[in-house]
Amino acid sequence: MDQQMMYAELTLPKDSGPESSSPSSLPRDVCQGSPWHQFALKLSCAGIILLVLVVTGLSLSVASLLQKPSIGKCSVDIQQNRTKTTERPDLLNCPIYWKQVQEKCLLFSHTVNPWNNSLADCSTKESSLLLIQDKDELTRTQNLIHDKAISFWIGLNFSLSEKNWKWINGSFLSSNDLKITGDAKENSCVYISQTSVYSEYCSTEMKWICQKELTLVRNKVSPDSWL
Repeated sequence: MDQQMMYAELTLPKDSGPESSSPSSLPRDVCQGSPWHQFALKLSCAGIILLVLVVTGLSLSVASLLQKPSIGKCSVDIQQNRTKTTERPDLLNCPIYWKQVQEKCLLFSHTVNPWNNSLADCSTKESSLLLIQDKDELTRTQNLIHDKAISFWIGLNFSLSEKNWKWINGSFLSSNDLKITGDAKENSCVYISQTSVYSEYCSTEMKWICQKELTLVRNKVSPDSWL
């Protein structure tokens, strides 16, 4: 009898006891986790979000610091460009007592000299006797002469060896540039008046016109001979 009862106990079905129940029969809240587990999960999510925000903020800060030198350099460049822009008109002005005609500065003398002395005087002023390029420049220059009776030497004289009018820069006069009234012979130089262009002996004393290009030279007070 004892043997039969033991056999019955060993052959009991596996699902007859509460401890061998199927996992599918467990309570639903066991699968969902405990409140502490849910709190830990939420706290982890909040930590991750905070970490992402911190990393993003640091990235923006580093980018801002890297851009500041470039912005500063751009500001310096803009300031330098503004300085150049404001200085340029001043630097391109003709010196005091000089008058601008196209790209040249002209100085009309108030004293008289022979042609050679006039040439030398312009040289001391870092300039040369006037070289007229075309009819338009001649007209503009003549418009600055307010007295018909006054004449001015220019940088043109007659070269006996080439038998032609020659500018002091070595170039020859084109027949279409100026209509010279007077003789073309040795020791002849050219002067202009308000209306005409003449030939005269170079030893004759007249006023003269110096020219210089627009440069970076600041205004200079002219000598007493120009007052």
